[in-house]
Amino acid sequence: MADDDEVEVEAPVEEEEQVTDLMGAAKGVLKRALMVDGVIRGLHEVAKHIDSSKAQVVFLAESCNEPTYKKLVQGLALEKNIPVIDVPDNKSLGEWAGLCKIDKDGLPRKVVGASCVCV
Repeated sequence: MADDDEVEVEAPVEEEEQVTDLMGAAKGVLKRALMVDGVIRGLHEVAKHIDSSKAQVVFLAESCNEPTYKKLVQGLALEKNIPVIDVPDNKSLGEWAGLCKIDKDGLPRKVVGASCVCV
């Protein structure tokens, strides 16, 4: 019987990190969204998704130096009742959104900043 030779192997279960703050939760949400290709990056794409009500949540970097950029994203999100989460640094937002290279040690390299990202 061929069925006797097959051995079922259970997939390793990843333990979830304990989330204690908003930034940890945002990092987890973006990490899971990256796995299913659900992260939208860049002003044009984010604005299109917000306008068509496809976005669930918007992450906006506080370190964005263009006030009209922030005003546009916040205004569109307010109009469509989509929550906006402020992230203090655009480099960390870019890292969470997958805009970096991972070296052989598992550390992020060449991180590109992102001013807005949506899921």
